[in-house]
Parts: sequence; structure tokens; C-alpha cells
Amino acid sequence: MAITINEVQNGMGLVIDGQLYFVVEYNHVKPGKGSAFVRIRLKNIKTNAVLERTFRSSESLEDAPLERRRMQFTYAAGEEYHFMDQSTFEDTVVSEELLGDGLKYLQEDTVVEALLYNGQVVKAELPTFIVAKIIETDPGLKGDSSRAGYKPAKIDTGASVQIPLFIQVGETIKVDTRSGVYVERVKS
Repeated sequence: MAITINEVQNGMGLVIDGQLYFVVEYNHVKPGKGSAFVRIRLKNIKTNAVLERTFRSSESLEDAPLERRRMQFTYAAGEEYHFMDQSTFEDTVVSEELLGDGLKYLQEDTVVEALLYNGQVVKAELPTFIVAKIIETDPGLKGDSSRAGYKPAKIDTGASVQIPLFIQVGETIKVDTRSGVYVERVKS
């Protein structure tokens, strides 16, 4: 559906050059000389590439109505991951490709924020932080402190994380899913 430039808002979806984009920032610019224009910062939903485009106010764009839904991870079957829509309780299948790097932090019963376009999931965003248990790491030595350094550890999702030397197997930690960095130790 075609919309005018004046109908564009932050957070909406647009189809530009056959690609699906999410509007990150929308600025209406009225220079002292010449006609007004609109500068839009767009984020490609599949590649996360950010693009900045300028449009004249007379142009029209193709609207892509995006819907946000919360979905809970239920189980994996091969390369397919099954999620339950928390509002309709329907089972939705999401491919490995859509989950991307966040897949290594996906835990049972994790609730993700899914973007749907025409009833299909086009992006699934994991929570910013997860709480995970250390299942494998080298033992720490007496005198190891938080400033002494880091060691590799395997968490219950199977991912590898760099943790401080004083943390032991069986302890629970908080991990940033965007960067895979240890945040803090969590008391059980």
C-alpha cells in the first residue's frame, strides 16, 4: 500500500527497492531556501544494515505493516525452532537464519520479541540479558580476583563466554546477548 512521505513515522515498516526496512529515525527538514524534504534513517530487517535516505515531500513509499508479538521458545527440531505466540497460543516455526547469532543464547522458555510481516516472522530479537549456569570452566585458584583476568567458560546454552577467574562451575551469571559478554554473577 502506497503512503505519502508525511504519513511515515518512527517504528513503522517500509519496502524500499524490494527490501524490508524498519524506520529508526524520521526528520522533516525545511531549509531556508528551496523545498522541504524528509531524511529517514532505515534499518534493514534481515541484514541490520543502517541506511539513510532523503525523500522529497511529494514522493510516496510502500508501507509494510509490521506487527510485534511476544513469543516463547518451546522446542527445537533440527534447524527449525518452535515458538508459542503468547497472545494466540499458536505454534510458529522460526528458522535458524532468522535467529542469527542470538541462537547460541536461546534457552528453554525464553520469550523473544518477534516482528511479523504478512503473518510471517521476519525477525526475532532475544532479550538483552539472560541468566545462565556455568557448566564447564577451568578451576579458579586462591587469590583470583575480578581484576586478575578472564577465562573461557561454557554456559548451559552451549555458548562460550569469557568470565572472571573467581567464578566456578555451577555458579549462575548474567550474559549480554548482544555482545556475548559476562555482566555479573547472580546469586541463586
